[in-house]
Amino acid sequence: MSKHPPEDEQQDALFDTFLPLNESEITSEDSDESSPPSVSATSTPPRPTIPAVSERGPFGRLMEVNFLQFASYSICDRALPTVEDGLKPVQRRILHAMWEKDDGRFSKVAGVVGDTMHYHPHGDAAIKDAIVTLANKRYLIQGQGNFGNIFTGDEAAAARYIECRLTKLARQLLFSPKITDFVPSYDGRSKEPILLPVKVPLSLMLGIDGIAVGLSTSILPHNFAELLEAEIAILQKKPCPNLVPDFITGGVMDASDYHDGNGSIRIRARIEQREKEKNKLFITSVPYGVTTDRLQESIEKAIKTKKLPIRHLDDFTAEKVEIEITLAPGSDAEKVRKALYAFTECERKISSRIVVLRNNRPVELSVSEMLADHAHRLQEIFAAEFRVRLGEIDQLMLRKTLEAIFIEKRIYKRIETVKVAEGVAAEIRLGFAPYLDIVGHELTDDEIEMLLKIPIRRISLYDINRHNAEMEALRAEHAELTDHLQHLARYAVKFLKGLLKEYASHYPRLTEIADGFQEIDERALTSSELTLRLSDDYYLGHEIKQGTPIFSCSSLDKIYIVWSDGRYRFIPPPDKLLTDAQYEPDKEWLNALRTRVPIRYFTTGIYHRDDVFTCVYFEPLYGFTYIKRFTWGGMIMNKEYNLVPEGATILLLYKGTPEAIYVKFKYMKNQRITQQVFDPAEARITSAGSKGIQMTPKPIERLDTKKPNWWVVSEGSTKGTLFQ
Repeated sequence: MSKHPPEDEQQDALFDTFLPLNESEITSEDSDESSPPSVSATSTPPRPTIPAVSERGPFGRLMEVNFLQFASYSICDRALPTVEDGLKPVQRRILHAMWEKDDGRFSKVAGVVGDTMHYHPHGDAAIKDAIVTLANKRYLIQGQGNFGNIFTGDEAAAARYIECRLTKLARQLLFSPKITDFVPSYDGRSKEPILLPVKVPLSLMLGIDGIAVGLSTSILPHNFAELLEAEIAILQKKPCPNLVPDFITGGVMDASDYHDGNGSIRIRARIEQREKEKNKLFITSVPYGVTTDRLQESIEKAIKTKKLPIRHLDDFTAEKVEIEITLAPGSDAEKVRKALYAFTECERKISSRIVVLRNNRPVELSVSEMLADHAHRLQEIFAAEFRVRLGEIDQLMLRKTLEAIFIEKRIYKRIETVKVAEGVAAEIRLGFAPYLDIVGHELTDDEIEMLLKIPIRRISLYDINRHNAEMEALRAEHAELTDHLQHLARYAVKFLKGLLKEYASHYPRLTEIADGFQEIDERALTSSELTLRLSDDYYLGHEIKQGTPIFSCSSLDKIYIVWSDGRYRFIPPPDKLLTDAQYEPDKEWLNALRTRVPIRYFTTGIYHRDDVFTCVYFEPLYGFTYIKRFTWGGMIMNKEYNLVPEGATILLLYKGTPEAIYVKFKYMKNQRITQQVFDPAEARITSAGSKGIQMTPKPIERLDTKKPNWWVVSEGSTKGTLFQ
């Protein structure tokens, strides 16, 4: 017999951990029916306990480790930007790959995708989409060709047909390889930056969305100049101004619920009415995240449901948004504008929650905290750059000092007669011995090698005045950098002000800030959009062309329908609904009852939970007539309720409480009282499903809430008594 492989043994061991340890733990339900149970019927078998992490089987441990690795990877390497440079990994790798090959000219996007794939272990489609997104955000990548349309939602052309390059802003503010830390790429063949030394708050400029395992981020884009001004204020120890988003799609924004990066904003499209075209409206911007195609779909849906009196609309969007709306004759343009905001994608609410990685751990921050963090990092970047440059200046000044001594003191003459290589180095060291106070140390082998490589032409054309001028320039630069290093905040402010002067005009605010949007009463806008009609064959709905108009309502309303047997339902305004006894022909009891008591549509109206109704109904079991006052209360749509007991018939359903109910009794021999007046206000208000109170045991011929023509004054009347 062949043995099980090790994997099978591990799996068997794993399953054994979930099986009962002994027969006493097997219940009678789990055992074979023919075998007697091993425990008594009254005893309760012990519940299996969940093993601790350390005690779980290999499959459980594998799943736990793999899930944690996947969650960590999706959070840190895919979805969330870092607070340090404001970039996601794919964005950082794209920019690094472009910078490595940057020569100022456009490159095929397909080539950039290929270069990025040396660093990014994912598909080319994701990289291409990220390049297109960055190009459409203007700041870092300049595109050439069809990069899609952010207004219409049209996709970009294939990567082989479009080109891109870094913008001047990106070259100036994103790269400084001398202070950048690199790590091996995923395949170990290349090195990629851990972080880029970004000198502007990129994540707040670009706006970033991301979804990871258990985490998501939504950072709205802000205006370039406003961000830099706020960072300058932070560096100058002033309060950070309250910043609000700015979207490349423009529009009008209400940011009253947006507080320092948390909360939400409401953004609307710009809708204009032009002087010479009073019967038209023009949409000239779309809300952020909404395309013109999506906007048109929402408008057409609202037209179909009769929320908008619009004849037709035309989309002329190209480089700018231009949607022309022709109104129906007699329409109020201002009312249509409000309806567009209420019922279409012309208004959108966007939530914001800033979750980023700090030191490779997710944290939730505000805009001011992000800017303060970047202001601190900006000073660290400048400090690192200054220290690197100071080190370079020190090396350059030392080299020039060595060259000056070597040439001016003619130390090179000492090696003319030396015939052995070891003696050359010794002679140079002897020649520099009197000048060690100037040099500050014994010459190294590398320094001697550098001096020996000075060409004869350079020695013969040596200009001491030029040397002194170069040394003076280096000393001046050294002193300036030292001063900057001691006053980093001051230098950072000067740097940011220079950026504002150069770039602020290129990135003006595009989104208009409103003090607050006036609330739109959607129900008021659509209060009469639908007219419910009842046809002769008892069809009810707003699509019925021939029939008796009942009332006008909104598609947002909920209506009640009551049948004569007391059944009622709450439904949306129907297109066409059969309301007689056959509205549910699948119920046998209904068909049987229909032969004796005709069940017909009784009434309908708009549902309001606190409206008071007065109901009078006849119950045939005892032959009594009852009355009750009630409110609808809460409801469930399309659920059937009973207003009166089964078998009863509604005689009156009145909205409100009438002043009186006039009742005419059926003729009976020797009957002394033939008519009575009842005061329904004597009945207390109850729920719709409660039973009424007795009104009269006499059969009623007719009743009304107003003194009718059939009321016989000469017969007199008495006030009826309600039996509470």
